[in-house]
Amino acid sequence: MTKTSEKSPPRIDTTAAKAGSETPFPDAEAAQRAAQALNERCQRIMQRFWDRQAEQHGFQIPDPLVVGKAFFELGAAMLQDPAKLAEAQSKLWQGYADLFDAASKRLSGEDASPVAEPAPDDKRFKDEAWSENVLFDTLKQSYLLTSNWIREAVSDVDGLDPKTREKVTFYTRQWVNALAPTNFAATNPKVLQRTLDTKGENLVKGLDHLLTDLERGEGQLRISMTDETAFTLGQNIAVSPGKVVYQNDLMQLIQYAPSTEKVFKRPLLIVPPWINKFYILDLQPKNSFIKWAVDQGHTVFVVSWVNPDESLADKSFEDYMLEGPLAALDAIRDATGEDSVNIIGYCIGGTLTASTLAYLAAQPEGAKYTADRVASATFFTTMTDFSEPGELGVFIDEEQLDLLEEHMAEKGYLEGSYMSQVFNMMRDNDLIWSFVVNNYLLGREPMAFDLLYWNSDNTRMPAMMHGMYLRKMYLENRLVKPGGIELAGTPIDLTKIKTPVYMLSTSDDHIAPWKSTYAATQLYAGTVRFVLSASGHIAGVINPPAANKYCYWTNAKTPKDPDVWFNAATRHEGSWWPDWQKWIAKKSGGKVAARRPGDGKLTAIEDAPGTYAAVRLG
Repeated sequence: MTKTSEKSPPRIDTTAAKAGSETPFPDAEAAQRAAQALNERCQRIMQRFWDRQAEQHGFQIPDPLVVGKAFFELGAAMLQDPAKLAEAQSKLWQGYADLFDAASKRLSGEDASPVAEPAPDDKRFKDEAWSENVLFDTLKQSYLLTSNWIREAVSDVDGLDPKTREKVTFYTRQWVNALAPTNFAATNPKVLQRTLDTKGENLVKGLDHLLTDLERGEGQLRISMTDETAFTLGQNIAVSPGKVVYQNDLMQLIQYAPSTEKVFKRPLLIVPPWINKFYILDLQPKNSFIKWAVDQGHTVFVVSWVNPDESLADKSFEDYMLEGPLAALDAIRDATGEDSVNIIGYCIGGTLTASTLAYLAAQPEGAKYTADRVASATFFTTMTDFSEPGELGVFIDEEQLDLLEEHMAEKGYLEGSYMSQVFNMMRDNDLIWSFVVNNYLLGREPMAFDLLYWNSDNTRMPAMMHGMYLRKMYLENRLVKPGGIELAGTPIDLTKIKTPVYMLSTSDDHIAPWKSTYAATQLYAGTVRFVLSASGHIAGVINPPAANKYCYWTNAKTPKDPDVWFNAATRHEGSWWPDWQKWIAKKSGGKVAARRPGDGKLTAIEDAPGTYAAVRLG
């Protein structure tokens, strides 16, 4: 499933003239060779781009026709109310007049209040020049004034259906963020200063970085977010000691070595998402949830999903259940002798976990798998009710799913780069434009960052599974309908789940908005503890106590309205991990002698993190 890398292309020579040279100009022959190498390099990239376009039959995310159609409907709706459009235009011109007046006062030495200011969390204009220099301050305010006006004008249009409104709002944000003056060398004071300081070497290096990223993406821009050579799985990332003790087509099951003499009787099974790899929970020892759970006395098992290729195209969502958590239950029993486990499901791994619990709840007494095989369930940022899926809903409708399913039917899977692109667009300033500025304009190397290394480790999606997940759950929202989805011949019903549940959501989650995840509190028949952590989909979860960061909210009650829950919730400083440990300890039985991988009926296959996690695309 890995690709053999081609011979490294010639690099752009950024070396300055040799010391002591009589002329400051580069050697003419060397310059000609460099120009020829650059030209050949660009031609190879363009050829690979067109080859990819032919291979993909023009398939793109987002699809230009879908986006164009949404904006055509926006334009038609705007023209239905010309008076409102004129009023908005007048408001913009008044803003420009106020800005011109403020700039004139500052040029004459007077103080002037800003007309437009960046949001508190907007990192683009942190450089002092954006405030101290009148020219750049005026440029900044002009951009903010215009971009805010455009976004307000689009969101205030009447006559659009909700789906079209979501699309035009989302893509308008992409457009105005792309046009920020920070993204251009000539209008970014930090880039201009660096260009002067390095005599333009930053731009030459930036061009080399750009071409390298285009080569890595085989004609498609794949922005480097971190120094990928700085990390090696099992050596300085994903280093918690353990063994792979079981594997099948879809997953390897890792059992981690204990760090305490006694452990809880009931094992802990973690079902991570397969859209990314499990080691987000085991980046470094200081922020590893897996290590921390082991240190609390849990016997931890983790599912490490395969990075599928076309041979697994027909694997379905129910296959992920049968060969994932259900197969893990049997393997854990063989390894420890325990019939029941505590289970954690993260993101889509949580959606699978909820589906599995509903499947178990539907099984008759005496069946191979029954509800008592799981003693408690913890959900990290998990969607089960997809009626309000957040910004991901922009990419999911009948038209786009038809195109996606047609593409996946030909390939057998969805390339990991497409999912990565979607997630990056949801945080475009942080995950796209900040790296454009750093890598291509400032000419700097991306720093070594474990989280971004993981974020760049893309995984494919099997065609049948992903199609069903997007259509039946996201588009049709069948998971919350009793009997709406059938798994392994069994209609499932989430309301039949009596397993005690701990739900962890995050306040700034763009992928699984917390108010959408909260809807599940009204579904489950058992006890539910809902906890809200500050920050986002990753940072809000991976928040070790030692870091002393963020906060979390708790409320023993779970009213139907999430706002009512939040208004009555208690805020706690720091990590939610100890709160979860206090809850899970009561569901874990007494203490027994520590279990080591290979002690039971299962023999160790290989060291953690295993070969499935090691398959890296590109």
